[in-house]
Amino acid sequence: MLSGIIRESISKAEVKQLRKNGYLIANIYGKGKENIHCAFKRNDFIREVKNKTDLIFNVEVASKEYPVVIQEYQKDPITSEIIHVDLMLAQKGIEAKYSVKVRTVGVPKGLKNKGALIISKKRIKVKSAPENLPKDYEINVSDLDVGDVVLVRDLPQTAGVKIVERDDVAIVGVVKSR
Repeated sequence: MLSGIIRESISKAEVKQLRKNGYLIANIYGKGKENIHCAFKRNDFIREVKNKTDLIFNVEVASKEYPVVIQEYQKDPITSEIIHVDLMLAQKGIEAKYSVKVRTVGVPKGLKNKGALIISKKRIKVKSAPENLPKDYEINVSDLDVGDVVLVRDLPQTAGVKIVERDDVAIVGVVKSR
């Protein structure tokens, strides 16, 4: 489990010092909860995020455990290092907006007909309580030929999960390659 420290001060000087010491600045927030200003070791955070299997993962700050979701992160424009991350608490029974991964399965038959698979959306925005949240949306693309697409309305409907995206937005498709 990822463990972090509480930031006593939110001054610019302390933030610079923490970044210099290899920490990633983070804020944890949730509906009706006090914001928690914290910091995690950058390499530990990146390792934990790459190895997680679910959208929701646990972090430990000041010996308390919090289930969180990455809501937003900021990168340094020059070095592309992550410099700040916003974590949202995944509170049971409280609906919130999440971005769920799209995973494709199979090889489209349109690839044999000089087509190319285009993944337009890698994540789908949904509104749900954390206990109803799907791990990912799996799309079987093996029946797609050149010119075929899978739209948001073609996704399976899950109880307690409302898709926030427009219905006519393409997720994956096979287009004719040049």
